[in-house]
Amino acid sequence: MKLNGSPVTADALKALALTNFGHFTSMLVEQGRVRGLSLHLGRLARDARQLFDVDLDTDRVRAYVRDALESSPERVVVRVTCFDPELDLGRIGNDASPQILITTRPASGAPAPPMHLQAVAYQRDLPAVKHVGLFGALKQRRDAQRQGFDDVLFVNRDGTISEIATSNIGFVRGSQVVWPRSPYLAGITMTLLNQELDEPVIAEPLTPSDLVEMDAAFATNAATGVRAVSGVDETRWPVDHPVLSKLRELYEGIPGEKV
Repeated sequence: MKLNGSPVTADALKALALTNFGHFTSMLVEQGRVRGLSLHLGRLARDARQLFDVDLDTDRVRAYVRDALESSPERVVVRVTCFDPELDLGRIGNDASPQILITTRPASGAPAPPMHLQAVAYQRDLPAVKHVGLFGALKQRRDAQRQGFDDVLFVNRDGTISEIATSNIGFVRGSQVVWPRSPYLAGITMTLLNQELDEPVIAEPLTPSDLVEMDAAFATNAATGVRAVSGVDETRWPVDHPVLSKLRELYEGIPGEKV
């Protein structure tokens, strides 16, 4: 764990623990390459302007990631968190100078198992921003897991589906991929798949009652790629649908960008 390329101190991390204001991106690094690296860096720059009103030096971020990879295994999940240790609860409106925290964890080589989701009424704050305020989403996930589910599917106040706690969700209808049309965080994996798909991307307002019309479902996340969803509540789907295999092949065939 490093802050601006140097070992991080407990005092510097205090702002994350006590104020928890910032944003991040997580990426799978394989042999020094990342699928959609420029998209990850673009997300960091966009969110820095949104939260801190500053222009982020993405070349500096890239250098910090490179430095962190020198002592990491060939396949690792890297999280880049931007926050300002000088901001606190009473001075959150001060001009900001966000710092770059790099953390790494080993990436599993095994495919992620299918997920069974529980639909819950919830919407994240600023859903288009990948911010560090995860309490609400994780509380919903914890409640679902305590009831035997793997994760949660968020449903807005108007009854439309948005996203999984930390992933996007897509559906298969016939041979067509369908995404929910809703405020959510457009993930990097989702974006890359949309760029690779031959057919036009479809986005529709979807409610839980519409899911019986779908033939399969999947989650997308940078750490796990394309992951089958076996069901939402009582609605169930096969996890071996051929379109899911096609999506995995498309995603795995995307060349990584060198860090």
